[in-house]
Amino acid sequence: MTRLMGILLCAILAGCATAAKSPIVQARPPRVALPAPPPHGEPGDLAGQQPAQLRILLGTPALIRKDGAAEMWRYDGPGCKAFFFLYPYGTALLVRHVETLPRGRDIAADQACLDSLRAHSPLPVS
Repeated sequence: MTRLMGILLCAILAGCATAAKSPIVQARPPRVALPAPPPHGEPGDLAGQQPAQLRILLGTPALIRKDGAAEMWRYDGPGCKAFFFLYPYGTALLVRHVETLPRGRDIAADQACLDSLRAHSPLPVS
């Protein structure tokens, strides 16, 4: 009986050892190519603007998203969208980055889009 138990135990251990040697194939998620980053640079007349100045230039944004102390303002034009990223600088909140969809050629913001947003913004009331 002891001999039979020893043989049975060896057979079980051999089966476990065989299972451990078989490779486990894990499915990898497909790789997705990221789009190219936008070109560097900011529109000189908009970078550094404070929120009140931006509202005077472009009116009320279609969307304001707050992420901690930073904000993203989106303006929707007839053929494009503009995204203004405002970050704290000292005690002020300033435009530090601007992007448009579609993107510009030389910088991330397309000047034609920004011009069209200015043309469609309401005039400030005096």
